[in-house]
Amino acid sequence: MKISRSERLLELLQSLRRYRLPVSGRKLAQEMGISIRTLYRDIASLQARGAMIEGEPGVGYVLRPGFMLPPLMFSNVEIEALVLGSRWVSKRADKQLAAAASHALAKIAAILPDGLRNELDTNALFVGPRDTTTLEDIDLGLVRTAIRTEHKVAITYSDQNGVESSRTIWPFAIGFFESSRVLVSWCELRSNFRHFRTDRIIAVTWLDLRFPRSKQALIKEWRKTQGASAA
Repeated sequence: MKISRSERLLELLQSLRRYRLPVSGRKLAQEMGISIRTLYRDIASLQARGAMIEGEPGVGYVLRPGFMLPPLMFSNVEIEALVLGSRWVSKRADKQLAAAASHALAKIAAILPDGLRNELDTNALFVGPRDTTTLEDIDLGLVRTAIRTEHKVAITYSDQNGVESSRTIWPFAIGFFESSRVLVSWCELRSNFRHFRTDRIIAVTWLDLRFPRSKQALIKEWRKTQGASAA
């Protein structure tokens, strides 16, 4: 399948990043499946766009670290993945994350060349509406902040039988499912990991108390106990 020139230039950048020492133009051309003359033109084009590619024919080329070429950051397939992911977040996540996804996509669109921007604007991958009966009333943004900063929160939770309980938890992950969202936490009441459906959390209160264990350690331990019983 023939790829666009933009995709070819991106692939060339990726190839150059794999080498710490100068690599010959002939070897690069063979990897890319293009002629040596085309390779020289592509190298010159990338250099004109600001890529820090040092070298010359017969000597070899090396890409100095730290360079990113915004207009060629994504292939067509990567754009499809970004758009679909953004649309999924806008349908399945809370309002704050949905807005952030839209803003991020707008920033990406602003740096794409016309051809790739058109691919983004005309993307035909869509996400269906979610079940609104499972939306939570709590501020999920506060919960995500607690996860990022490793702070405890207090919640009032109603189980599947409608029985309410007060818990102090250490939230460290959120699972997004088709019809629900689940907050993964260490529960001080049960002294164990528990999974709380966010639509059953009646209230959440920030506590100025840090986790006694790191989020990374909790995630690692939780992954070993995936069969933990439900809250």
